[in-house]
Amino acid sequence: QVQLVQSGGGLVQAGDSLRLSCAASARTFSTYTMGWFRQAPGKEHEFVAAIRWSGEVTNTADSVKGRFTISRDNAKNTVYLQMNSLKPEDTAVYYCAAKSPGLGDATRPTWYSYWGQGTQVTVSS
Repeated sequence: QVQLVQSGGGLVQAGDSLRLSCAASARTFSTYTMGWFRQAPGKEHEFVAAIRWSGEVTNTADSVKGRFTISRDNAKNTVYLQMNSLKPEDTAVYYCAAKSPGLGDATRPTWYSYWGQGTQVTVSS
């Protein structure tokens, strides 16, 4: 069982930066592929970025490429999402998630077994 606890988020203006954190409880955290997803009102989960246990970034959504960066610190059991140059269309609830390595498509939420509680990011224009 893996528990994921998120922190960060909030209300910012367009062009600002935020960093989201996701701390995992499991000692096996370092083996999991970690992903970030977001969900805007009335929409389904949208993939943002994913990172392997090694620190290799597997995928980054085109909508955030060049602005968002996923990273992880296995010693701290934590994955991060650095968000720069935020836009109003980035407004959503952001979720971190953990997936067994080599299992399925890292861009699809159905392959992730564990999810954080979600954190609201609101970007005003």
